[in-house]
Amino acid sequence: MRLHLIDGTFELFRAHYSKRPDHRAPGGWDAKATVGVVQSILALLREREEACTHLAVAFDNPIVSFRNDLFADYKSDEGMDPVLRGQFDAVEAAVRSICVVVWSMNQWEADDALATAAARWRSDVEQVRILTPDKDLGQCLVGNQVVQVDRIRRKVVDEASFRASRGFAPRSMPDFLALVGDTADGIPGLDGFGEKSAGALLARFPSLEEIPEDAKDWPPGMRSAERLAATLRGSRTDAVLYRKLATLVEDVPLKETLGQLEWRGVPRKAFDAWCIEMGLAPEKLAPHRYAEEP
Repeated sequence: MRLHLIDGTFELFRAHYSKRPDHRAPGGWDAKATVGVVQSILALLREREEACTHLAVAFDNPIVSFRNDLFADYKSDEGMDPVLRGQFDAVEAAVRSICVVVWSMNQWEADDALATAAARWRSDVEQVRILTPDKDLGQCLVGNQVVQVDRIRRKVVDEASFRASRGFAPRSMPDFLALVGDTADGIPGLDGFGEKSAGALLARFPSLEEIPEDAKDWPPGMRSAERLAATLRGSRTDAVLYRKLATLVEDVPLKETLGQLEWRGVPRKAFDAWCIEMGLAPEKLAPHRYAEEP
């Protein structure tokens, strides 16, 4: 049995900015992204190679969390396309209409819910598959037990391939993001650090605390080592904060049991009602299995 954990916020953004045709609900609002997410999940449930039986979808609603209290420039809803922002509630209702568990995050982030679920149930399933290309989730990888799936590129990353690509262990990912920054999340990083230099350091010293202050103790051959060491010495407090921002929470209070994540088919009445609300023909979305209803 596999557990599929879906980054709903990423799916919503992907559907909104995709080349799929626009779709307006009978109420006049732009429902392109909402419909796209439902189509994407139904397609996943049909894929034989994914063998999807247990799943949940996590959404940021709104895009604000405890991290905004720690750092004013952390990502938020500010500047977001209002058409996209207006679908946050609608997409959660849409996913529930196909009987998939939704985790709506407002104190924590969607990524925290995914990290919590992966840590909680990884020993109870054959494999946890986290469906997002978001590099933050790389910190959750464990052997071939917890993997990351990029559906767009049809790429699966496990711990071994992560180490081969990055040069350091998954658990050092927050330290890496603290050094290089993450523009998507509003984490600035430290001046001068790039992926190559940060990766070389963390391959030898897995955490910020373990990196020596003196560049002479750093891996040989690093460019601008003296300058980077000076930057780190003067900015360690900032780096520790950035790492906290990048570290995913693994104890979000998710109320469901693993058994409650089992997908039992699309409930026809709820799905048909949603399709009518969206101005869609239910047969065109073609769920491959309907739930048994009394």
